[in-house]
Formats: sequence, C-alpha cells, structure tokens
Amino acid sequence: MDISQYKIDNEPFYDAQSNEIELYEAAYAARLPVMVKGPTGCGKSRFVEHMAWKLGKPIITVSCNEDITASDLVGRYLLDANGTRWVDGPLTMAARYGAICYLDEIVEARQDTMVVIHALTDHRRELSLDKKGELIKAHPDFQLVISYNPGYQSLMKDLKQSTKQRFCALDFDYAAPDVEAHILQKEGNVDRDTANKLVKIGETARNLKGHGLDEGISTRLMVYAATLINQGIAPVEACKMALVRPITDDADIRETLDNAIEMIFG
Repeated sequence: MDISQYKIDNEPFYDAQSNEIELYEAAYAARLPVMVKGPTGCGKSRFVEHMAWKLGKPIITVSCNEDITASDLVGRYLLDANGTRWVDGPLTMAARYGAICYLDEIVEARQDTMVVIHALTDHRRELSLDKKGELIKAHPDFQLVISYNPGYQSLMKDLKQSTKQRFCALDFDYAAPDVEAHILQKEGNVDRDTANKLVKIGETARNLKGHGLDEGISTRLMVYAATLINQGIAPVEACKMALVRPITDDADIRETLDNAIEMIFG
C-alpha cells in the first residue's frame, strides 16, 4: 500500500485564529486523538488538512453519514475472480500504515458504529478486525481526528461521553473580522474594501441566528461570494446568490438580508 498518495503536496491556506496550531502539534507529538468543534464552514477541515501538510503526514478523510457502518470504516471481504479478498477500510489503512484518519461530522454516524474507534483512542492504540481474525497495533504515526458542529447536537445526534472523553478538543468559531477579511482576500482574490463589506454582511446574518436562521453565513460561503465577484459578477448579485439563497427560503429573512447587502454595497 502506497500511503504517500494521501499526502497533501501543496500547502492549504490557513490563517490561524489563536494558538490552535501549537496545541495541535503538541497533541500530535504525543499521538493524542483530537476533536475539532465549531460551526459549519468555519475552517475545521481546512485546519486539519493544513496540519497534515505541516507535519508531512498523509491524511485519510471520511465524510460521516447515518448510513456508514463499522465495515465501511474497518474493511470487508469482497468477491473477485479468484474468490474473496480482504479490503481495508479507511480507518484500518490509517492505523496500519501510519496516517491521520479524519472523521468529518462524526455525529452523523450511528453511535454503534463509533464503538470501533474506542480501542484506537486509549492506551491500547489497537484495532480488532473480527471478521479477519487480526489485531492491528496502530502505526507510530497514526492519529485519529474527529470533527462536528455542536450547534446540531440533539439527544439523538450527540457523542456518548464514553467517546468524548477519549479526545482532546479544540473549539473553533468564525474568525475575527480582520482575519476573516484577510482570508477572503487570499481565497477569493478580492480587494480589502470588498472583503470588509462581505465580512459585515456575514456579521449581520450571524446576528439573526436563532431569530429566523438556524446557522449564520459561513466563511466558506463568503469565499464563494468573493470568487463570484472576482469572476465579474456584480457584488449585490454575487452576495444574494452565494450568501442568502443557500441558507434560507424564508421570504422575510431573504428580504432583510437582501436589503443589508444593497445598503452595504450600495
């Protein structure tokens, strides 16, 4: 298995908000599992990819959903021309060959599926392949990272304490205005004045969270708006397309945000 194919060759742009880079480096040096928490589109996945690049380690990402099973993570026997053969799942590959395994939006997976990670996230650092009759001792470079949005927690979708208390945790939020504007300049290739205006629109929408909006405008969506503006789309139209239409179908909320956009870019 050539695990190097999972290495990130080009540096993913990431603008640090605080000391999260130093904290993650310390956790990786001790091979501690890490939980990354924060709202949608605030840079959680970009941060993990940046750290994998910075550390020079391969990263295997799994986008979790309610249909994912333990076999999807661990592996299964498949039929081929010669009979059956075992195929490692992403978690097994990472543990066997020494990669960072990143389980994105882990609360979307069923809780019974998550039990398979327990032995990898304590002193044992091992993974039992019951169907194959094999016990894998995790490679020295292996680390498990999970992420989720605490805003979507519910009684039905939350991690058990037996899972939570196996991880260190980093809290993320939307970046400070000056940092977020710099991100938009870099990622969307717009000037500072346009970036500042986009940030102001984002702040307006985030103030509506819990008052008609389930979630504020993410940094990701603001990058989309900046990208459209850079493509020659008028700023007002770009903002309506990228910032308003994706997050709400409520006519009153749309009108409120559309008016804010027209005032800021008017």
